[in-house]
Amino acid sequence: MPGIIFLLQFIMAVIMLPAHILNYLGIWDSFIRKCFPFFMNIFSDIYHKFMEDQKRRLFSNISDFSCDSKELRLLELGCGTGANFKFYPRGCKVTCLDINPNFQKFLSKSQAENDHLTHERFLVASADNMTPVADGSMDVVACTSLTCSVLNTPAVLKEIQRVLRPGGAFYFMEHVADPDESSWISFFQKVLNPSWKLIFAGCSIRKTTWKDLENAKFSVLNLRHITGPLPLNVVIPHIIGYAVK
Repeated sequence: MPGIIFLLQFIMAVIMLPAHILNYLGIWDSFIRKCFPFFMNIFSDIYHKFMEDQKRRLFSNISDFSCDSKELRLLELGCGTGANFKFYPRGCKVTCLDINPNFQKFLSKSQAENDHLTHERFLVASADNMTPVADGSMDVVACTSLTCSVLNTPAVLKEIQRVLRPGGAFYFMEHVADPDESSWISFFQKVLNPSWKLIFAGCSIRKTTWKDLENAKFSVLNLRHITGPLPLNVVIPHIIGYAVK
């Protein structure tokens, strides 16, 4: 089986040869960085149409984490096009953070459509190094489909714990590797992952993010494995839930 996987990965690499050459020349990354927001603007609508019910249930108790009945201070990591805004409670103060500055122009439409929120600021920073965000300054940190693209998930979780106040919560929904290594989904994830990461700006379909969350020493971890109702099988394994600092 490993030999078959390697052979199929090689065939995929040959098919993707122009992209690999551009990547070797250092051109591909800047090209993807500029084009990816346009793709995500379309893909997010499709993805969230399938996952909307899951998101609505996930964020249903987010108001419980407002401090002393004050306005909820929320930091969204990898905010993208702002597809999660409609799930946040009225009066919530939202700070957006994304490593790709090209997403900012797509946020204005989502912000205008979600005027029940107070939109604080947009920060260009990596989720594993959020120096513009002060210690203990957030009631909630939220991210969906982010950890698939970060190189060091434990470092991201450490930063999340730093910026959360004591008792604050981290909400997450992420596609992950299929826990069943013998499944056909796992097989195709292994075959496609090298080319997938190249096409989708570093996104990996083989991340075991649940293990990083289990090791992160949150005081409470509410985590479920679900099968996302998506048409593409390699991204249907998901984890969803929240963790309390």
